[in-house]
Amino acid sequence: MIELSAHDHSFCIERVLSDAKAICAEKGVRLTDQRQAVLRILAASHVPASAYDILNQLNKERKEKGEAMLAPVSIYRALDFLLQHGIIHRIESRNAYVACNESPNGHHSHGEATIFLLCDQCGRAAEFQSESLGGLIETIADKARFSPNAPVMEIRGLCEECQKLQSDA
Repeated sequence: MIELSAHDHSFCIERVLSDAKAICAEKGVRLTDQRQAVLRILAASHVPASAYDILNQLNKERKEKGEAMLAPVSIYRALDFLLQHGIIHRIESRNAYVACNESPNGHHSHGEATIFLLCDQCGRAAEFQSESLGGLIETIADKARFSPNAPVMEIRGLCEECQKLQSDA
């Protein structure tokens, strides 16, 4: 859901981290501290973040603690891992990432398509799953003898909050 300005992200962060830990335990893979740190940044906002946004935030936190700075490659490795295991999504049109907020434990039903509603004004993203759209995509792909591997749709527009701001102006 697109966040409102009074939205409490602590619940989002805890839920996303909990789901990620469950996914990793089920798959027998490690959710390292660095991967958790990347995921925590993504879960703290519903605005997609670039790899460099994440790197800058992590390095700012590390500098305050007197820790060594991270290189971009370490962020890309963490992002690749989180993507591979369905814990985050890549917003192709923005070359940015968001934590998976729609499906508990990272399990989307077979045949579902992911839809992102992207606000042009504030940058927030809302994630939804649609079995009916997934079915339509499968029908179209079957007719074209095409095998889709990532049925994702991005829809740009204005979120409710930004629409209200425009109408108040």
